Amino acid sequence: MSTLALTPRHPVPALSVPLAGGGRYVLGAAPAATSDLIVFYRGLHCPICAKYLIELERLMPEFENRGVQVVAVSSDHAERGKAMADKINAERLPVGYGLSLQSARQWGLYISTSRGQTSIGIEEPALFSEPGVFIVRPDGTLYYGSTQTMPFARPQFQDLLGAIDFAVSKNYPARGEYTGDV
Repeated sequence: MSTLALTPRHPVPALSVPLAGGGRYVLGAAPAATSDLIVFYRGLHCPICAKYLIELERLMPEFENRGVQVVAVSSDHAERGKAMADKINAERLPVGYGLSLQSARQWGLYISTSRGQTSIGIEEPALFSEPGVFIVRPDGTLYYGSTQTMPFARPQFQDLLGAIDFAVSKNYPARGEYTGDV
């Protein structure tokens, strides 16, 4: 089955995952003032993900000041999800876990198979989702999306903050919405 692409200005799939600190993240249950930033990461086994999420944790006040609700999500099970939250010292960043691979596919994420232990000595799950970053408007529609087949060269959070500032100040519409014949 191929990966599906989401369409800007259209509803995104449902998302409901448990959080490492307790509770659940349910997209749309309490819409953010500006948007939700959903950061899908590969899992505890990925050292690049940890570094990426440490930067996101550092910038959480900047996102909060802009009315952006943020969550990091993986297909890891509870123990690994909680271990990642501990590893990155998540104090403000909600870390979700237990994303089903079916849900990952609905979000257009790529799925990889295990290659054994990573460079940090942690076993990859048999199957896991690759990274994706999405900005979802309070009405549940896609504003921005980026998916990757590799852990490298991800959207930088400082750049996303600038993009959010520009989009809000200029009332800039989501782009890439055309799905007709070409």
